[in-house]
Amino acid sequence: MQRRLKIKLSKLMVVIISWLIIGILITVYDYFLLHSDISRGYSADYNFTLSLLFNEAAAFLGAATGGFFLIFYVSERYRERSYGFTIGAVVVSFILIIGLITVLLGFGSAMIITGKSLTDAVTIRQAEANIINTIHLKNIVAWGMVVGVTQLLLSIDLKFGHGILWQFIKGKYRHPQREKRIFMFLDLNSSTSIAEKLGNEKYHNLLKDFFADLTNPVLDNRGEIYQYVGDEAVVSWPYKFGIENSQCIQCYFDIIKSIERNKEKYLVQYGFIPGFKAGIHAGNVIAGEIGVIKRDITFSGDVLNTTSRIQGMCKILSVDVLVSGELTNELPGSLRYTARSMGESKLRGKEKDIELMTVELAIV
Repeated sequence: MQRRLKIKLSKLMVVIISWLIIGILITVYDYFLLHSDISRGYSADYNFTLSLLFNEAAAFLGAATGGFFLIFYVSERYRERSYGFTIGAVVVSFILIIGLITVLLGFGSAMIITGKSLTDAVTIRQAEANIINTIHLKNIVAWGMVVGVTQLLLSIDLKFGHGILWQFIKGKYRHPQREKRIFMFLDLNSSTSIAEKLGNEKYHNLLKDFFADLTNPVLDNRGEIYQYVGDEAVVSWPYKFGIENSQCIQCYFDIIKSIERNKEKYLVQYGFIPGFKAGIHAGNVIAGEIGVIKRDITFSGDVLNTTSRIQGMCKILSVDVLVSGELTNELPGSLRYTARSMGESKLRGKEKDIELMTVELAIV
C-alpha cells in the first residue's frame, strides 16, 4: 500500500475515533442538561442508551462518509480552489450527509422503538416523527461545529505537513531534541533564466507544479517536506526511515519518474521539461520550536550546510545528484542503482575534504 494512502486512512481513522468520542460527550451533555434546573426534564420516550446508540451511529456514519469526503475528495479535487469555494462545498456536503443520516437513523430507531418491520404503518409514522424532531436542529448546530473544526485541523495538518500538528500538540519540540536525519536538497536547473523567460506568474505556476509532482515520491519513500526556499525543496527523513531500503536514494529516482510521467503537461504549459540537481547527506541536528508570533519546528546543524554545499557541487562535477561517501557507505546494498565515486572535494566553508558519490539506475 502506498504511504500516502496509509496517511489518508490514518487521518480518517483519527476522525472516526474523535467523532465517536464527541458523540459520547454530546449524549452525556444532553443527559445532564435534561436533569438541570433550567430543563423541564426528560420525556417518557427518553432513553439514555438509545440516545447514546443514536449519537454513536450518527458519529460513525458522519465520520466515515464526511471524513472520507474531506480527506479523499476535497483535499485532492479542490486543492487549487479558493478557501471560500472549499468551505461552501463542505457545507453543502454536510447538509446532504446529515439529511441522509437523519433519515437512515430515523427509520432504524423507529424499528427499535416499535419492534415492527420497516414497512409497517406504525414504524413509518414513528420514523416520520423521528425525522421531524426539532432535536435534529440542535444536532445540526453541534455537528456543524465539529465539521468546521475538523476541516480546520485537516487544513492546518496540510499546511504544516503530516504529523507536525500532533508534534506541536504533544510539545515534543518545546525543548530542543537531538536527532540523526538525512537531508536532500533539490534545486531547479537554470531557475534564473527560466524565471526571466516565463515571467513571475508563470514561473510561480511552474514551481507549484514541480513541487506538487515531487510530493508523492517523497511520501511514498517515508520522507517529509521540510521547507521550500525559492526554487529549492528540502526533503528530510528520520535516519532509520531514509536508510531503510535506501529510500532516500529511491526517492530521487521516483521524482525523476514523476516528472517524466507529467512531461506533456510541462511541454504544453511551459515549453520544456524541468530538470533538477540534488545533494544528499546525513548527520546530527538539533530540532526544536522557534519563533514568537509565528512558531515553527526547525532543524539546525552542520549537516544542512554540508548538504547544501554538496548540492552546489553537482554543477561543478557535471552530475545531477551527489551523495556523501559517508552516507553511501551506510546504505544497504541495492540492485536498483549503482554508486560511482567522484573523488574527494573541498566544500566551501569546510576545512576537510569530503568524498562525493553519484548514483545511477542499474542497467537491467
